[in-house]
Amino acid sequence: MGAYLPSEDDVSGHSRTLRPVSGPGCLVVVSGLPGSGKTTEAKRLQAERLGVRFCPDEWMTALGANLWDGDLRARVEGLQWAMALDVLRTGGTAIIEWGTWGRDERERLRAEAAAVGARTQLLFLDPPADVLWKRIEERGMEDPPMKHADVVAMHEFMQSQRPDQEECSAFDEVL
Repeated sequence: MGAYLPSEDDVSGHSRTLRPVSGPGCLVVVSGLPGSGKTTEAKRLQAERLGVRFCPDEWMTALGANLWDGDLRARVEGLQWAMALDVLRTGGTAIIEWGTWGRDERERLRAEAAAVGARTQLLFLDPPADVLWKRIEERGMEDPPMKHADVVAMHEFMQSQRPDQEECSAFDEVL
């Protein structure tokens, strides 16, 4: 079996992200359920800010892995976070699009980024459950496929994890 060579689509935008920067780095946490538009928004931010985007789904797909392999996802996110901290330490913009459904996870990322001197921003995406379901069905990436009831249950859970005023005020900016 030959070596994996990423396609132009896999790496588009990444080479232009390497540029001299000065000042503090910026962490953007893009939070939302599957189908909420995280990747679309993260790609927009990447282009606008010449940031480095960290999407575990893309890495796992490139590795031929199942997106629901929780152990592998945790390892991929760990590697991505180590790289994101390096980006922040050098003054760059790191865009995390892991879902970050829970407040505790968002707070951990915010606190660790602030500890290396980075500014922190939160983008919380919360479309209605029927919009999530339509997008998930259209893209067909989940294996096994998600059920409508699963999407509704995740959406209900996410409502209990919405950033409140206290959490929002901990970030330097809410987008």
